[in-house]
Amino acid sequence: MRKLSLLALLCGAFSLQAQDMPAYRVYNAKGKAVDFGKMIRQLEKYDVVLFGEYHNNSIVHWLELKTTEALYEKAGNRLMLGAEMFERDNQEAVNRYLAGESDDKKLAEEARLWKNHPTDYKPLLDFAKAKKLPMVATNVPRRYASTVARKGVDSLILEPQEKAWVVKLPYTVTLETPGYEEMRKMMGDHAGGKAMNFVAAQAIKDATMAESILQHLEAGKLLLHYHGDFHSKQYGGIYWYLKQARPDLKVAVISLAESEDNRLPLPGDFVKTDFNLVIPKDMTKTY
Repeated sequence: MRKLSLLALLCGAFSLQAQDMPAYRVYNAKGKAVDFGKMIRQLEKYDVVLFGEYHNNSIVHWLELKTTEALYEKAGNRLMLGAEMFERDNQEAVNRYLAGESDDKKLAEEARLWKNHPTDYKPLLDFAKAKKLPMVATNVPRRYASTVARKGVDSLILEPQEKAWVVKLPYTVTLETPGYEEMRKMMGDHAGGKAMNFVAAQAIKDATMAESILQHLEAGKLLLHYHGDFHSKQYGGIYWYLKQARPDLKVAVISLAESEDNRLPLPGDFVKTDFNLVIPKDMTKTY
């Protein structure tokens, strides 16, 4: 009998432990845990929501889709979508897909899709298609960022038709932008004098995405933008460029952190933004 009681106790303890293993937690700017619904109710009040992601994390991609669906329930056709994963010169291809004028195969032929598009970004694009929402292709074509990374900020010479695909030149590159000094240091001494080239390449992406958001954002609308976490963490990147151009704009940032603790506490040294998602560090990566 004692053995059975002990077994029942152990099973109960295991069950409680298993139940206390969330896939994510949400914290607000004060570091207080909040539920998903409260985050959505707050996000509805903004002009722009910058959703930072880890590109290979399935939980984050699922949360992006759930956030999109929930904001649509609140905002309806006031909602607009935008993404780093689609580049400006592919906007027409994206529009044809949204209009039902092309299919998955044709889109793959016409646009430079990321390798995880079928699993991670197609659901967002298909949601936009089903609800007749715009999807803004915000990013600079990668070839221009690559040129800047190799040759520097003043290296771009654009043909007239190319100017529509890149932020208006010249654009600002400064280490005062949160995250850029960190990036320069990450490059290390091996990068030498070219370290700032990589910063400038990051900046041309951030500045172009910010400009794209401003060009498409309509009064009374809410634009939800998906991008890598570094592009807006610590209120840097896209956020910084948006605020430089439009200080009056209400912009919310969703940032990410990983935790080895199953309870998913917010790391003590984490620089908080408006909403902060903590996810398990050992979550299976998609690539």
